[in-house]
Amino acid sequence: MKSHRDLDAWKVAIALAKAVYELTRGFPKEEVYGMISQMRRSAVSIASNIAEGAARQGTKEYVQFLYVAVGSASELDTQLEIAKEVGLADTASVVKVQEETNRVTMILRGLIRALKSP
Repeated sequence: MKSHRDLDAWKVAIALAKAVYELTRGFPKEEVYGMISQMRRSAVSIASNIAEGAARQGTKEYVQFLYVAVGSASELDTQLEIAKEVGLADTASVVKVQEETNRVTMILRGLIRALKSP
């Protein structure tokens, strides 16, 4: 199996985490233990679960970690929507990160399909 560093899904997830860190830098300081922390943890979780799954011996375990990464991406998408709705960041900036989140999700779903096919 490939190293996680060779996977497009991991590379895109790292870029997403970076984008989330950049976006949340502009959030109000009172959100440091709220949305900033939640969003950063969700973003980091995506890349981390891809890496942990790739390190597993069995395909079944690998796929399970990829599903957890998809779940974290869904969490992040929800948090981004809330951030947009309550005005923590400008809509255009949030939408850009939401699009990156959707891209990661699509890549993950494709990888899951590829791993599950005979």
